[in-house]
Amino acid sequence: MTEEPTERATIGRMINLIARRWRQRLDERLQPFDLTDALWLPMLEIKRQGGALHPKEIADALRLDKSTMVRTLRTLEDRGFVIKTPDEADRRAYYVTLTEEGISRLDDVLRLSRIIEDRVLRDIPDIELGTLRRLLGTIHAVLEEDGR
Repeated sequence: MTEEPTERATIGRMINLIARRWRQRLDERLQPFDLTDALWLPMLEIKRQGGALHPKEIADALRLDKSTMVRTLRTLEDRGFVIKTPDEADRRAYYVTLTEEGISRLDDVLRLSRIIEDRVLRDIPDIELGTLRRLLGTIHAVLEEDGR
């Protein structure tokens, strides 16, 4: 049974339900790409930050623990989407970069993600989307500040 946000739900609960359903929808559409939400977000972070990153940098940016990130990166490496390069300054560490296949796959996923987002938001006027972005930004900033 799918739970729907209602007027009685708290804002936090509504955000959680929407985020979960959005991820499910995306994961369903990502199956042909051999990716899930949990796998493509680290790839996006590598691209967003411009290239070679340590696993800890990716984990910190995505608010994940390092052991989860290491397992995720191992899966991405096994699928040919990332490669590890030793860190010359610290032989115990390594950098992670996207492969050509990883870049291509990420571009496909980003296009798909935009299609889903456009579909979900198509009936909401731009002015209301602007308000929604500002409100979510405010909520995010408060949560970030409270986490320090």
